[in-house]
Amino acid sequence: MKSKVKWLDNMTFVGESASGHAVVMDGPEEFGGQNLGIRPMEMLILGLGGCSAFDVMLLLKKSRQQVENCEVELDYDRAEELPKVFTRIHLHFVISGKAVDPLRVEKAISLSAEKLCSASIMLGKVADITHDYEIIEKA
Repeated sequence: MKSKVKWLDNMTFVGESASGHAVVMDGPEEFGGQNLGIRPMEMLILGLGGCSAFDVMLLLKKSRQQVENCEVELDYDRAEELPKVFTRIHLHFVISGKAVDPLRVEKAISLSAEKLCSASIMLGKVADITHDYEIIEKA
């Protein structure tokens, strides 16, 4: 697989993924950016949330859970000194649906965190990653 990041101007870049999608990345004004796009480290944490949510939803659908919505709220800390790696990441899953089984949700989150989500396993090498969830029952 191959992807690329191309500099546009100032501190603005366009990343092109191996699947053919593009995203604009930019820095804050104090570093010469124009605040025109997502920060690269923000994209990394969103990648973790997306990877985890993808796994959880895939597993819940396979177990025939009636999920109507899934959100992952990410709360995290970064090191004060360079390199400012993530040191703590908490993923809070908010699952809404009808008669969603809490045991299935727990299992899906655990499988994602421990075996399936490459982003979680990779970032877990440097950060303390925790998870929890809530289920909102829909009528």
